[in-house]
Amino acid sequence: MPESTYLALLLVGLLGGTHCIGMCGGIVGALSLGAPARLSLHLAYNAGRMVSYAMAGAIAGALGEASMALSGQLPVRTVLYLLANLMLIALGLYLMGVTRALAFSERFGEKLWRHLQPLSRRYLPARTVVQAFPLGLLWGWLPCGLVYSALTTALSSGSAARGAGLMLAFGAGTLPNLLLAGLLAARLQEFARNPVVRVASGLLILGFGVWGLVGVSGLAQLVFQA
Repeated sequence: MPESTYLALLLVGLLGGTHCIGMCGGIVGALSLGAPARLSLHLAYNAGRMVSYAMAGAIAGALGEASMALSGQLPVRTVLYLLANLMLIALGLYLMGVTRALAFSERFGEKLWRHLQPLSRRYLPARTVVQAFPLGLLWGWLPCGLVYSALTTALSSGSAARGAGLMLAFGAGTLPNLLLAGLLAARLQEFARNPVVRVASGLLILGFGVWGLVGVSGLAQLVFQA
């Protein structure tokens, strides 16, 4: 997997911040409700969230590795890589408001979230880092089309370690937006809802997907030559 994929997911996380703020800005506020608005608490929330992303990425990468081992390396890798870039294109269109196609992916995670959400009550309101970190761990499993798009790329990585690394890169990209959402929630959510911002972010992410599809054609040629 090219090193540029890590940069691509970092930028997807950053550019997808309009979705993060719109979806999670209220959650950030709720996590802090009745608690002091300290940077250390928000860092702890987000550290827990990124650990969960890395865990999910490791699982996805391991599943991708197993599927490649069972079915032969190159054809399966090509299919997974194609799926990952189609998900990025769908995400770009989703952020632009052109389609709600990714909403179905969020429904897949709702069953798991219904079991995890009640656990968060024991840590609310989070007044210490010790309370904030496990809240972040739970928050990382919130159903989110943006996260699932990144996980599709982790699935195509071919190893648990690379899958975890890719999701950490993605999580790092989301970090600035969600840290600011915790400190400037109202102003930042208004900015994120700006149609120009959402369309620009969506177009850039869609561009990553199209760029990736160009690479798929090269992989497909190797398959037919094999």
